[in-house]
Amino acid sequence: MPALASHRKPRTRMRTTTPAVGLTTAALASVTLLSTQSATAAPAAPKPSIEEVQKKVDNLYRQAGTATQQYNMAKTASTQQRSKVDALLEAAAKRADKLNETRRELGNYAAAQYRSGAIAPTATFFLADDPQSYFDQDQLMARMTSQQQKAVADFRTQQSEAATKRVEATKSLQTLTESQTTLRTSKQQVQSKLAEARTLLSELTAEEKARLAELERKKEAEAERKAEELARQQAAAAKAEADRAAEEEASQGEADTGTGTGSDSSYASKADKVLAFARDQIGKPYVWGATGPSSYDCSGLTQAAWKAAGVDLPRTTWDQVEVGTRVATADLKPGDLVFFYDDISHVGIYKGDGMMIHAPKPGANVREESIYYMPIYGSVRPA
Repeated sequence: MPALASHRKPRTRMRTTTPAVGLTTAALASVTLLSTQSATAAPAAPKPSIEEVQKKVDNLYRQAGTATQQYNMAKTASTQQRSKVDALLEAAAKRADKLNETRRELGNYAAAQYRSGAIAPTATFFLADDPQSYFDQDQLMARMTSQQQKAVADFRTQQSEAATKRVEATKSLQTLTESQTTLRTSKQQVQSKLAEARTLLSELTAEEKARLAELERKKEAEAERKAEELARQQAAAAKAEADRAAEEEASQGEADTGTGTGSDSSYASKADKVLAFARDQIGKPYVWGATGPSSYDCSGLTQAAWKAAGVDLPRTTWDQVEVGTRVATADLKPGDLVFFYDDISHVGIYKGDGMMIHAPKPGANVREESIYYMPIYGSVRPA
């Protein structure tokens, strides 16, 4: 008898290890991915050295100085443009008054013609859609008296002049708006650069600040050494020139005891006044955009000092460097202006012996300092 087939449900084999393996693999993959990301992530930037901080802070102050000159230029332009706009608006108002006066005069003519029962050409003129074409009609002009014709001609002239003034005033207002926008932008740039410099300095430890101060002292000492060398060179050159002049006078048998030309004497007199004024400002704070009397920026000080000697200088370093005569560093005389950096963003007043008086930077006061403290761009003799 054949065996009967079993109707028992076959046992299902449970695979309990596979999900665990899959979970473990996913976890390992996640850990590996995180490890890889951590390994490939950019490392934190190293803290800059004191030398790098000094260089960056100096550069920020220089950029702030450049932005200050842009601010000064925009402020000068804005002030000048405001005066121009005010003058144009006043002129336009006067033209409008004259135009209205002539209009009233023409109205009187029209009223007189109306009372006389005549058709008033002047009234027709006012009602015409195109007054200009109406003026072109010879018949109208022939019917007017010479006085009326003059009144109409005056009206046409004044109407044209008033329109011209309105256009000029509108354009000037647009230019003024642009100048004021530049002014605001420059101000924001100055404030941004100074804030960044202050932040850098505030993050230094006491030890780092001491090291930074030491670097500044070394920089000043090197600048003073170069100033002393220039002073020796200038003294030697002056002595050689005096000896040459004495020999020339002796050989010619002249008794002239003059020490210089009238031009040299005049400049020296002005320079004395410039330096006297500048010395009186020593100790006053640098404030960007300031022109005195309680604070100054660099070009504000030079402008005020030379004004004390009766010479008007423009407001910015970029304009001041174009005034007067260029002179070499070796030929500097007291009162000359010395400009710094490739962008001509700083200026000081030469006082002799390689030294100058200047308004240095925010946080500092007007002081004497070597002209070699900053890279020299060039020098001028303003008068």
